[in-house]
Amino acid sequence: MENTNINNGIILIPDFSGFTEFVFNTKLYTGEYIVKQLLSILIDINNQYFDISEIEGDAILFYRYDNKPSYKKISGMLRNMRNAFNMKIQELSEMLNTTIELSLKFIVHYGKFSQYNIGSFRKLYGKPIVEAHQMLKNGFAEQPSYALYSHSFLEKSRQLVNIKEKELFEFGEIEYFENMIMKNR
Repeated sequence: MENTNINNGIILIPDFSGFTEFVFNTKLYTGEYIVKQLLSILIDINNQYFDISEIEGDAILFYRYDNKPSYKKISGMLRNMRNAFNMKIQELSEMLNTTIELSLKFIVHYGKFSQYNIGSFRKLYGKPIVEAHQMLKNGFAEQPSYALYSHSFLEKSRQLVNIKEKELFEFGEIEYFENMIMKNR
């Protein structure tokens, strides 16, 4: 059996840090409203660059088939998402007269994966999907916003990256190598 729907692409997962505590310490309606607003702002900033495979709780599984990923474009998008997220938290905190203790982490991975449909749902399948979810489980949960880039994404986009630009990335960039964290900038 041959699947012709296999392509190389980027997996992007923005995920909220502090979500479990938030759910347990926030009234149901208020929490639902806040999460909906925060997820919506991330989707809006994406501006249809990535497709959405799933939204689960506090995370969005974005993907894009791309043989030439751009570190500069992706890092710029993450910066915009983070800034919009922080501004929305500030706006909601003032509007609802509450403190919202959530931050945003990003997982960026690259590899070969496929897609299949079940009813009206579009599901992704492949090793990079599992690896991206594994990258979410790391020891940086208490950190402020950060981006975790896989080695495969950095290697694929490296030829297009000027190292000086890369070092200017404002919030915690971490290169991730084979389930071990090697560098924290």
